[in-house]
Amino acid sequence: MSKIKEVKSARTGDMYYKIEHDSGLTIYLYPKPDYNSKYAIFGTHFGSVNNAFSLDGKEVKRVPDGIAHYLEHKMFECEDGDAFVKYAKTGANANAYTSFNKTCYLFSCTENFDESFDILLDFVQRPYFTDETVAKEQGIIGQEIRMYDDSADWVVLFNMLKAMYKNHPVKIDIAGTVESIAKITPKLLYDCYYTFYNLNNMVLCVSGDLTVEDILKIADKKLKPCEKHDIKSFFEDEPYEVCESYIEQKFPVSVPLFNLGYKEKYHTVSCEESAQIDIIMTILTSPSFELYNKLDGKKLINQSFDAEYFDGQGYNAVIFSGESRSPKQASETIKNYIENLKENGISEQDFEIAKREVYGDLLSSLNNVEAIANAMVDAHFENHDIFKLIDYVADCTAEDVNSRLKLMFDADNTALSVILPDKE
Repeated sequence: MSKIKEVKSARTGDMYYKIEHDSGLTIYLYPKPDYNSKYAIFGTHFGSVNNAFSLDGKEVKRVPDGIAHYLEHKMFECEDGDAFVKYAKTGANANAYTSFNKTCYLFSCTENFDESFDILLDFVQRPYFTDETVAKEQGIIGQEIRMYDDSADWVVLFNMLKAMYKNHPVKIDIAGTVESIAKITPKLLYDCYYTFYNLNNMVLCVSGDLTVEDILKIADKKLKPCEKHDIKSFFEDEPYEVCESYIEQKFPVSVPLFNLGYKEKYHTVSCEESAQIDIIMTILTSPSFELYNKLDGKKLINQSFDAEYFDGQGYNAVIFSGESRSPKQASETIKNYIENLKENGISEQDFEIAKREVYGDLLSSLNNVEAIANAMVDAHFENHDIFKLIDYVADCTAEDVNSRLKLMFDADNTALSVILPDKE
């Protein structure tokens, strides 16, 4: 019998249901009464970095780079037809994506939710691979890889990751290479599927004007019990130091691009730390604060300037990105500003403004069914909770944030990736 838990936020008054389904799958339902849109996302903790793993302590299996993304593509092709064709009949907007740490299948709709939900739970649980279909997909994904090779934003990011990481597979393109995907076979796809697409390793998040009964009437029919297994991913030891501090490439762009990465020692980020980091990143990127205006005033950035805390299985970093006529000067300005901020501390006034901005964004996201469901997927795989994150932001102090800041941003462990215009 499935266990149903009601989770409430004393601070916001919102609530969601956590369902430990007897199949082994964890399901989250965030009801949004009177909302027209409904959104569902079905994710597995299997991403591009999981290319060496063991099941129940057996021998380590190594698979070709890009296989998680390849598997995502192949899942839509069912024995009884293409899942996208089925979605077209219900009117749902369906998609999927593979990241470094997960693969997710999703749809949004305003009508025919039951039919679309049935399709989602059906095709993700019914793999169908043949030699012919796998070979056909190699050409399609090969074109996608070449398309990303022609994307300056993609190239500047992975150049930086290659400069930062010596051994960790996070430096490898999510889609792999034309050479690596050529090694993928139906057997390898089935091996990965039955390892990582076990319902105990997955999560289903739904948001909209729905009830637990709406979800379970289909879930109970479609979800078959799975035996829980011990899945372990393996990564080579990664040195703390970056491999190269600077890397550049010429590309057909009109304005140079840059990615500045601060590499950190790997550690699991707690929900409380995440709240503190969100406030710090807001202070470093928002137009409401000094760094953005300093860079903008010197014409070193434009509106594309951004940053993210980049972490997952075996890696942690902060990445600044944007367009700049003078990437090196922009990088030095960022680094100098952060060093001064660490030395002098974030002011109480800036802290309060940033805290309100982060808190407001989190509350605002609870009015969007897509944002809710995606946040719940991330929170589940990171062992966080979306309501606890809001509470930690609300209860955070300037002292907490300044203490966290001192542990971040090693100026001697950075990598700058630059894309310069190819005048030819």
